[in-house]
Amino acid sequence: MIKSNFDKFPVIAVEDQEDHCHTGWDKICKAINEKIIHKRKTSGKVLLIIDCYQGVYHEDLASNFRERLNYNHFLHTHDIFKSEKDIREMIHPDLTDDRIFGRITSLDIHDYFKAPAFEKARANVAGFDGTIVIYGEGAAAIAGPGDILVYADMARWEIQMRMRRNEVDNLGVNNRKDEFSLQYKQGYFIDWRVLDKHKQSLMDKWNYVLDTNNRQTPKLAPADAVMKGLEIASKSPFRVVPFFDPGPWGGQWMKEVCDLDRSAENYAWCFDCVPEENSLLLKFGELVFEIPSINLVFAHPEKLLGKQVHQRFGKEFPIRFDLLDTIDGGNLSLQVHPTREYIKQKFGLEYTQDESYYMLDVKDDAVVYLGLKEGIDPDKMIDQLEKAQNGSSFDADGFVNKWKVNKHDHVPIPAGTVHCSGKNSMVLEISATPYIFTFKLWDWDRLGLDGKPRPIHINHGKHVIQWDRTTEWTKKNLLNGVEKIAEGDGWVEEKTGLHASQFIETRRHWFTKKVYHDTGGGVNILNLVEGREAIVESPTGDFEPFVVHYAETFIVPAAVGAYTIKPHGESEGRKCGTIKAFVRIE
Repeated sequence: MIKSNFDKFPVIAVEDQEDHCHTGWDKICKAINEKIIHKRKTSGKVLLIIDCYQGVYHEDLASNFRERLNYNHFLHTHDIFKSEKDIREMIHPDLTDDRIFGRITSLDIHDYFKAPAFEKARANVAGFDGTIVIYGEGAAAIAGPGDILVYADMARWEIQMRMRRNEVDNLGVNNRKDEFSLQYKQGYFIDWRVLDKHKQSLMDKWNYVLDTNNRQTPKLAPADAVMKGLEIASKSPFRVVPFFDPGPWGGQWMKEVCDLDRSAENYAWCFDCVPEENSLLLKFGELVFEIPSINLVFAHPEKLLGKQVHQRFGKEFPIRFDLLDTIDGGNLSLQVHPTREYIKQKFGLEYTQDESYYMLDVKDDAVVYLGLKEGIDPDKMIDQLEKAQNGSSFDADGFVNKWKVNKHDHVPIPAGTVHCSGKNSMVLEISATPYIFTFKLWDWDRLGLDGKPRPIHINHGKHVIQWDRTTEWTKKNLLNGVEKIAEGDGWVEEKTGLHASQFIETRRHWFTKKVYHDTGGGVNILNLVEGREAIVESPTGDFEPFVVHYAETFIVPAAVGAYTIKPHGESEGRKCGTIKAFVRIE
């Protein structure tokens, strides 16, 4: 086995900033106190705002700030939030009673405050003298950004880990003992939408950013340093921080290739490019500072996405890459994704989860379930699926096509197509971003890692299955779609998909020498699907050379324009391959 060179902690180097960063509560609070003293020299009143994202450890932050900061008045936003009962009633129409799915909320942070208490707090703050601290989610909503604005940010993946350990509550409620799925649902449909909207209104006013993703080593960085890091990322290739998760069907391939814990039972997912959930690591000298990667989308949407992609999708990153490992594992659940009309009507999203499977590696018996067999009776299939939830078995092979797949096959899966990857495949999943909208139809009579049956969504799935996507349609439209479109000295470019109904276009390049690329005004997402390592360079020296390794996903912002990729290091003179995805710009 060749030693893994997969980089699990990619960083963006930001020069000349380490001296302005602070680690540990003593140094963090000392730096803020010094800022307060400086402000007091020119004003008898200083308003310090410490705003937060959901998922911070309030018991850590609030207690340390109360004990270590020099102030005259301290206000916690939770004290003027609506009652938990009122908040639960307010969010229920969007949260719904469904275990997994809700509706994207239109609430904002002001909706969480009791009106009389909010107005009283504003009046009190206006009348107070000395140093006033307003702390908590929505702090800046009470009196604006103040004289000093500290933002305590959180990566969504760390929030999820804290939810699984029953350590944090959702916004405005005490529910840390709830099932993870319920907390995650409230985060996805409610909290993160509310707080992302609030965060975006503050980013250009931050004085400091607080990283508490690691409880033992909180870090404070000047906003200028963080913004400099985002500026660098907006115009050069970069990677977000991948995270890995086990699953009931998980496999063994990533343990070796990505150098993961060999004692773990399995790894099912690697979320290698999901900016809404991943982190960015900014390196200030020797100090590594973690922020949510979605902050880059918020700060530089046009440089990152390109003008037309930004206009179409807003401040959202529309494409995701992740790895699905079933090598020596099991089948994924048999599933279908909602049509665009259904996802907008039911859940309030503007686009749906079209996707594709790129077969990064396979064993000899690897298959993909894709499309329905000819002549099936929809009512009979739904009836059998529903009966299977009450103890019967479901004959998947009798209703769904099973196709053999080989390494480097690429299978488009437009929304509404019944599908799943079988065991013994290493899938690079390239898809649109609404990543939780998988309607499971059948889960092979197995339990989740929590020992409970995983939720099945036949009630949704039966409304979106495209019943005309049968054997012949699938064979014609979704299989063997590779087309050579260009070649040159030491390289070949191929079009591999996706289906005409999908907004994502993909290109594969095989190369032994330098290949010229151009973002074409839109963001490019790539993965090195063959070769140990390659190097990405600017023909005009506009960014530092960037080295990528096998199976790593990387992002090339639209602002980069022209760039080249060639074999590097151990791969020099050898054949390498990349798969590139981008938004079709019409």
